[in-house]
Amino acid sequence: MERPRKPAFKKAPPKAPKNTLNNARENTARIQAGESRWRRLRRDRLLLICALPGVAVLLLFHYVPLLGNVIAFQDYQPFVGIKNSEWVGFRNFDVIFNGDPQFINALRNTLILLFLQVVLVFPAPIVLALALNTLTSERTKRLVQSVLYLPHFLSWVIVVAIFQQFLGDTGLLNSVLRDNGADSIHVIGNVDWFKALLTSQVIWKDTGWATILFLAALAQIPPSLYEAAAVDGANKWRQMWHVTLPGLRGIIILLLILRLGDAVTVGFEQIVLQQGPVGRDVSEVLDTYVYNNGIVGGEWGVSAAVGLVKGLVGVVLVLGANKVAHLFGERGIYQS
Repeated sequence: MERPRKPAFKKAPPKAPKNTLNNARENTARIQAGESRWRRLRRDRLLLICALPGVAVLLLFHYVPLLGNVIAFQDYQPFVGIKNSEWVGFRNFDVIFNGDPQFINALRNTLILLFLQVVLVFPAPIVLALALNTLTSERTKRLVQSVLYLPHFLSWVIVVAIFQQFLGDTGLLNSVLRDNGADSIHVIGNVDWFKALLTSQVIWKDTGWATILFLAALAQIPPSLYEAAAVDGANKWRQMWHVTLPGLRGIIILLLILRLGDAVTVGFEQIVLQQGPVGRDVSEVLDTYVYNNGIVGGEWGVSAAVGLVKGLVGVVLVLGANKVAHLFGERGIYQS
């Protein structure tokens, strides 16, 4: 009797190389990502169409004009044009590298105003948002917010006119002082008070509007954290220090990084409107330097060179601050 033969073992098919499997997975993921991307585009097509005018304005008035920075390397003359103007290389940058006195004065005034705005202006909306957050009545809170938001919608022309009506030589303050036999106070046009005046104007105009983001961040803090802190015996100040401020840390760092990107821009229109009474020695900043030497003085190449360096400094500050934020565990404005 024959014994049953054992079935022959089939050889397993050869395994695909590891690289081939990885490539297949990557191709599959890429196809799926492409399909989901097109699906999202079809789904959000109406929103994208609505965004097209804003994108067009951004391109036409912000990115296309960047091509005009080429005049920083030319002896640009408006009646000749960019195409026929003489190329001078880095000669227009001599005012920066050689330390032109007018440029140094403008840079010094810019840095002083920047310091005042970072120390006094930037924390003001945080303090105001914390104060508004303590109001228990929603009606009162909304009323106060509406009043504080109003100055933001006024142009600098109106803001400067209001300050002149109150603090000028013939303004309300000096009229009251003279009527009561006191000496008048010269605020508008006083070179010693000019930087303090600029800082107070910025605080009055923009602090209320800047509280919106901080109030939104405060609304996202879970009430259970305050309840747990109260159970542990923390008073209001301890709750603010250990709960509220850590909840605002992300938005504070984000806004500070964005502020650094605009660090050397300290208010062109505001300063130009008040530059006459105090003179350029006290009020000249980098933006007004570009205006006074370029449009008014005809030094187009020099002004473009200063503006280009100012923009590059802003980019470096943003990238550096964002990197520092990553080192401290914060997201910053983007993650690499």
